[in-house]
Amino acid sequence: MRSVVQRVTRARVIVGERIVGDIASGLAVLLGVAVDDEERDARWMAEKIANLRIFRDAEGLMNRSLLEVGGGVLLVSQFTLYGDAKKGRRPSFITAAKEPLASDLYRLTGAELERLGLRVAYGEFGADMDVELVNQGPVTILLDSRA
Repeated sequence: MRSVVQRVTRARVIVGERIVGDIASGLAVLLGVAVDDEERDARWMAEKIANLRIFRDAEGLMNRSLLEVGGGVLLVSQFTLYGDAKKGRRPSFITAAKEPLASDLYRLTGAELERLGLRVAYGEFGADMDVELVNQGPVTILLDSRA
């Protein structure tokens, strides 16, 4: 499982004319699921996201987690994180999970974040979405449950 985690002052997902998910400060998380991912990958990812110390403390150091600062999570499914562009000009997505595995593990990741006490807003799985965010810092971290 892979994710791109961005510290944000605000973020939202729009499908058509509808806002389907939005948060104020917190983390925007683009989440990709691989064909060989399991429930343990989703639990690992949720734990890592919730406890990643990328928020400033009183001295201005990145030393506080999302759990400590009380921010939200905007969780957006993104299979293209498993795009392989090593050969040719068109990425291959054969290592990206399909339904129902991808949606099940995406939802489990969100449920685990909620279980940890975080407010989670969601994108719309499988939809063509517009993701708007203000990356604060900027801070962007790549996570991989298998790396």
